[in-house]
Amino acid sequence: MMKKMSIPTSKTSLVLFLCQIISALDVPLDLSQPPTITQQSPKDYIVDPRENIVIQCEAKGKPPPSFSWTRNGTHFDIDKDAQVTMKPNSGTLVINIMNGGKAEAYEGVYQCTARNERGAAISNNIVIRPSRSPLWTKEKLEPNHVREGDSLVLHCRPPVGLPPPIIFWMDNAFQRLPQSERVSQGLNGDLYFSNVQPEDTREDYICYARFNHTQTIQQKQPISVKVFSTKPVTERQPVLLTPTGSTSTKVELRGNVLLLECIAAGLPTPVIRWIKEGGELPANRTFFENFKKTLKIIDVSEADSGNYKCIARNTLGSVHHVISVTVKAAPYWITAPRNLVLSPGEDGTLICRANGNPKPSISWLANGVPIAIAPEDPSRRVDGDTIIFSHVQERSSAVYQCNASNEYGYLLANAFVNVLAEPPRILTPANKLYQVIADSPALLDCAYFGSPKPEIEWFKGVKGSILRGNEYVFHDNGTLEIPVAQKNSAGTYTCVARNELGKIQNEVQLEIKDPTMIIKQPEYKVIQRYGQVSFECIIKHDSTLLPTVTWLKDNDELPDDERFLVGKDNLTIMNVTDKDDGTYTCIVNTTLDSVSASAVLTVVARPNPPFDLELTGQLERSVDLSWIPGDENNSPITSFVIEFEDALHEPGVWRYQTEVPGTQTTVQLKLSPYVNYSFRVIAVNRIGRSQPSEPSEQYLTKSASPDENPANVQGIGSEPDNLVITWEPLKGFQSNGPGLQYKVSWRQKDVDDEWTSVIVANVSKYIVSGTPTFVPYEVKVQALNDLGYAPEPSEVIGHSGEDLPMVAPGNVQVHVINSTLAKVYWDPVPLKTVRGHLQGYKVYYWKVQSLSRRSRRHVEKKILTFRGNKTFGMLPGLEPYSSYKLNVRVVNGKGEGPASPDKVFKTPEGVPGSPSFLKITNPTLDSLTLEWGSPTHPNGVLTSYTLKFQPINNTHELGPLVEIRIPANESSLILKNLNYSTRYKFYFNAQTSVGAGSQITEEAVTIMDEVQPLYPRIRNVTTAAAETYANISWEYEGPDHANFYVEYGVAGSKEDWKKEIVNGSRSFFVLKGLTPGTAYKVRVGAEGLSGFRSSEDVFETGPAMASRQVDIATQGWFIGLMCAVALLILILLIVCFIRRNKGGKYPVKEKEDAHADPEIQPMKEDDGTFGEYRSVKHLG
Repeated sequence: MMKKMSIPTSKTSLVLFLCQIISALDVPLDLSQPPTITQQSPKDYIVDPRENIVIQCEAKGKPPPSFSWTRNGTHFDIDKDAQVTMKPNSGTLVINIMNGGKAEAYEGVYQCTARNERGAAISNNIVIRPSRSPLWTKEKLEPNHVREGDSLVLHCRPPVGLPPPIIFWMDNAFQRLPQSERVSQGLNGDLYFSNVQPEDTREDYICYARFNHTQTIQQKQPISVKVFSTKPVTERQPVLLTPTGSTSTKVELRGNVLLLECIAAGLPTPVIRWIKEGGELPANRTFFENFKKTLKIIDVSEADSGNYKCIARNTLGSVHHVISVTVKAAPYWITAPRNLVLSPGEDGTLICRANGNPKPSISWLANGVPIAIAPEDPSRRVDGDTIIFSHVQERSSAVYQCNASNEYGYLLANAFVNVLAEPPRILTPANKLYQVIADSPALLDCAYFGSPKPEIEWFKGVKGSILRGNEYVFHDNGTLEIPVAQKNSAGTYTCVARNELGKIQNEVQLEIKDPTMIIKQPEYKVIQRYGQVSFECIIKHDSTLLPTVTWLKDNDELPDDERFLVGKDNLTIMNVTDKDDGTYTCIVNTTLDSVSASAVLTVVARPNPPFDLELTGQLERSVDLSWIPGDENNSPITSFVIEFEDALHEPGVWRYQTEVPGTQTTVQLKLSPYVNYSFRVIAVNRIGRSQPSEPSEQYLTKSASPDENPANVQGIGSEPDNLVITWEPLKGFQSNGPGLQYKVSWRQKDVDDEWTSVIVANVSKYIVSGTPTFVPYEVKVQALNDLGYAPEPSEVIGHSGEDLPMVAPGNVQVHVINSTLAKVYWDPVPLKTVRGHLQGYKVYYWKVQSLSRRSRRHVEKKILTFRGNKTFGMLPGLEPYSSYKLNVRVVNGKGEGPASPDKVFKTPEGVPGSPSFLKITNPTLDSLTLEWGSPTHPNGVLTSYTLKFQPINNTHELGPLVEIRIPANESSLILKNLNYSTRYKFYFNAQTSVGAGSQITEEAVTIMDEVQPLYPRIRNVTTAAAETYANISWEYEGPDHANFYVEYGVAGSKEDWKKEIVNGSRSFFVLKGLTPGTAYKVRVGAEGLSGFRSSEDVFETGPAMASRQVDIATQGWFIGLMCAVALLILILLIVCFIRRNKGGKYPVKEKEDAHADPEIQPMKEDDGTFGEYRSVKHLG
C-alpha cells in the first residue's frame, strides 16, 4: 500500500529539503555509532532556590551510552548524595531541594559525559546559580527640599539580585508615577527631574524592584519631595545629569542590544537629539525610548562601533556628550565540525572554524580528553582547526570535541568519526505517494545510508532511462528536485543506490494537482457605522482536493459575535461598529497549497466632539480659544464650527461665531463688550457634524458705549398727519453695556428747521404726530447706554403719511387700433395733488353692449394698472363690434383718486366665430339636409355663409371640392343630386364684411336604398371657453359603449393635434392648461372607429388681465335679487291695500278683478322701468 506524502509549497519544500540534508548524516540506530548529545541545559543556568534543580543531559548512540558528571572539574559521585538522582536511561540530574536540600550548596560548574565503546561525547560547562532577591537595607531618608526650576535625582539603589531586578516607581496607591520629557526613569532605576514644578510635591515616591525569577517585589521606603517657589523662576541652560563629563566609553557584545542614555537638567526642559559621528544611525535597527533620552540599537555588530553624540538643547543653549562604543564578539561559528562516517581505508577531515573579537583560540579533544594526551591514532593528524584522517580503520571511531574560546565566551561542538562497512540501504518508504501543485517544485525523497557512501541514480517509469538534464536537480542527500512540475511530470520514479558492497532501489509516485485560486477577491470597503458590509471570496480548486475557507480579522480569528455571518463565498458583517475596523483576510487551505486575499474595512462616522477647550489671551475685544480634536473616525475633519452663548442676554441660546479649517485647533475670536461668553466647538467631516463639545469657561467682557446704531431705519407715515419712525433694535450682545436706549431725531427736509430729538427705551418705533401731509423728513436713530453714545448715525429720508389723490387725470383719449385692441391716453395729474408716492394709473373699462345684437348684458368691469408716471396704455382682449366705456384714476400708497369722466368708444367689426352647430339630417339616395346655427360671436353683421363639400372614398381620399355661398338669413339647405352610398365631408363658416370666420366640419353618407341605416356620428360640438380652460360638449349617434377622445391644437398651427382620453362614455370634457387670449381648434373622435371624428370647432380663450374688479351693481345675481325684493314689496303693498278696504260695498266685477292673476294683466307699453329690470334680470 502506498504511503501518501503532500508537498504544499516551495517554502515548505525548502524546509523539508534542509531537514533531509541533516537526516542523511544520521546513522541508522540499528548500526554501531558513538554517542551524540541531543539535549542539555543552558550554559548559564539560574534556578529558583525553592524548586528542585533539573540539569538536563540526553544522548543517543549504539550501544546506548552511559553517563557521568563532573562538578567544578572533579568527578561528581551522585551515589554518595541522597538528594541527587539520575533519570533512568538518561543523564539528566534531579537535585531534590523541596525535601530539605539547599540550592546554594549545589552552586558550581557541571559537565556531562556520554560514553560507549565507540567514544565519549561531553556537554557544555553548565554553571548553576540560584536566583536571589534580597531585601532593601534599612536607611533613613531625609525629605528633599527643592527650589522650583532646579533639577532633582531620586536614587533607587536596589539590592543586587540574580538576575538583576526590573525597576519602576509608584505611589502609595500602587499607581505608576507619570513620566514625561521633564520627569523620567534612567537605565539605573533612578528617577530624574530635569526641573521640578510645584505639582511634584508629594511624600510617596516609592521605588519597586521586581525579581521575575522568584516572582517577588521589593519596596524601598517612600521618598518625600517638597518644592518651594521663588519668584521669578530662573531659567537655566542644559546640564547633563547622566552620564557625567564630556566623554565616556561603552563595550557591547555582538548580537546584543546597545542602550545609550543621556538625561539633562534645564529650564525650559531640554530636548535630546542623537547622532553618530562620521556616519548614520543604522536604519531599521535604531529606536528611541524614554522620550528620546535612550538610544536603542538592536542586533549590534562590529560595524556599529564608533562615537555616538547626544545633544541636549533648550532656548538658552545646549550641551553634548560623546560615548565611544566598542563592539566585541564572543566566539561564533564559521564552520562547525560535522559527524563523519567512513568505510575502512577511506580518508576524511573534521573542520572547526570560528570567529570573534578578539580572535578565539581553537583546541581539540578526543573522547573528552585533550588530543595531546589522548591515545595515539596513526590515521589522524591535527593541523590547527582541521583534523585529517587517512586510511581509517574500525578502531579509528571516536568522538572529537572542538573548543573555540576568547575572553567573552566559548563554543563547544561534538563530532564523531564512525568507521563502518555497510551495503546501501534506502530509508524512504517504498511506493511513497507525492502530490504537488502544478508549476511548483516537486521534491522526491530518497534518504539513504551506506558505507562507503552510495551513488544515487533516478529513473522515470518502469523501463525508463536515467534522468539527466537541466530540468532536474540532484541533491547530495538523494533527493530529486523537479523545479517546475507540470502535468506530464506525473508518474512513477525509481531511485537506485549502489556502492561496492551492493545495490538497492525504491519506487515513488508523483501526482500533479491544479492550483487553488481566488477568482473573486474581497475588495476595500468604506462603510458608515451601523451599516452592513460583505466581502466576497470565490475560489476555484482541484476537484480531488477539499478546500477549507477561513476568515481572519487582523491576522487573528473572527470575533465570537453573531453579527459576523460566514457564508459559502462571503463574509457579511451586520450592524458595523468602530471595533470592526481592520483588515479581513480570506484564507483557502488544501492539503497541498494555501492562498489568501485581504481587504481593508474602514468604518467611518461623524467625528467625536472636541474636548479640553481652553481660553487664553483674554483681551477686551478678543480671546484665544484652543481645543483638542476628538477621534475623526476614519473620515478627516474638514472644519470646526465655533458657537457662543451669551449667558447675560440670551442664556441657553447658542449662536454661530466662526468656522475654521479642520487642520486648525486654535483661533482668535473677536468679542463684543458686555457679553458673558461661553464657547463650544463642533467638528465636521464628510459624514456629518459631531456633537458639540463641553462649553468652555465663561468670560465676561467689560462694558463700553455702543459700536453701532440700529439698522433699517425708516420714516413712513401711517396717517396723513403723522410720521412713524421704525428701526431694528440692537441685539443683546450689541448693546455693549447696561441701559440701552435710542435717541430718535427728525426734521423737515428742505426747511431751515432744527433737529427735534427724543430718547426712548429699548423699543423699535416712535410716532411723530401733527405733521403736514406727505412731506419729506430727515430721520436718524442713535444708540446709547450707560457708558455713552454710539457713533453719529447716518440720516435717512422719510415721508409723513399719505392721503388720497385729489384730482383725476384729464384729457382722456382713446385710439382704436383694431377690433380687439385699443390705446388710451391721458394727461398726468400734478404731483402736488397726488399727496403721496405716485404708484401709477388704473384704467377701468367695460363692455356696454354688442352692436350686432343691440341687447344689454351685465357689466363686468376690468382694470389695467400702469406703474409709474405713464400717460398711455394698451387695452387688449376687446370684443369686436362692441361699445365700451372707460375712465382713468391716479393711485398712490393710500389708494385711488377720483375717476375721470367716462369715455365711450366702439370697436369695429371682426371676422365671425364658427357657426354654433352644423347638423346633417334626412339622408336619401341622392340628397342631404343641412341645418346650422348662427355664430355665438358674430363680431359684426353677417353677410353670408360659405359651404364647401367633397366626397370621400373607402381609402379616405378626398374628391373634388364644391363651394356654395348662402345668404346670411338662411338656417338650412337641402343638397340634391348627390351620389348614393357616398360619404361627404362638409366645411361651413360665416362671413362679415371683414372676412370669413373659422369653419366647422361634419361628415355624412347618402343611403344605398330607402331603408336608412344608423351611421355613428358625433355632432353639435360646442365650446365654452375661459382664460385657461374650455368646456367641450357634443352629441353622439351610433353603437353603444363608444370610447371618446378630444383632440385640440392652436388654430392655424402646423403642430400635431394633442389628444385627451375621455373617461367612460361621457359627452363632455374640460380642457385645462390653455393659454389665455389664444384661438384653438377642437374635434371629438371615438376609439375603434377608424377615421371617425366630428367636425372641427374653433374657440378663443379669454385674455389675461392685469387685475379685475367687478361692479356688484352690474352682476346678474344682484340685479335678480333686487327685482325679487321689489316684487315682494309690491305684493305686500297690494295685500295691505286689499285688507284695508275689506268690508266695503264693491261691485262683484271689481272683487273678481282684484283677485285676478297678475301674470295675465296687460303691461303698459310706457312702463320702461320695470321693463329695464326685466331685461337686466333676463340677461343676467
